[in-house]
Amino acid sequence: MQPRLDFYKASPDAAKAMLALEAAVGKLGLEPHLIELVKLRASQINGCAYCVDLHSSDARKRGESERRLHAVAVWREAPFFTDRERAALAWTEALTRIAETRAPDSDYEWLSGHFDERERVDLTLAINAINSWNRLAIGFRSVSAI
Repeated sequence: MQPRLDFYKASPDAAKAMLALEAAVGKLGLEPHLIELVKLRASQINGCAYCVDLHSSDARKRGESERRLHAVAVWREAPFFTDRERAALAWTEALTRIAETRAPDSDYEWLSGHFDERERVDLTLAINAINSWNRLAIGFRSVSAI
């Protein structure tokens, strides 16, 4: 795969806006390990190799186990996740696949059982951010440094 362009260089203002959004997500107070799981799952669904590599590496640095990282793709069947993590992963899938799912009430009810109103908004913003990063990385064919 060949990179199409470096979006940071092509539009520094757009890159700054995305970096500002990412910085804001980091300050929302949600558990960093949870955010990494969400970023990883959305990136898997979107097929963003760059972001899957980045967020699995970041999760490892935060102490995430290989076992859980490997199981994120099959979290519904794996016993390694808390109810709160499961609710977040379900909401991630619902929003990442929104054209198909329409953000079902059942997923929102599950989310509401584990996240207060502020946390629901914050998590949704984090999901929006990673989906935006995925679209930039996939659209412009960003490649991981090996």
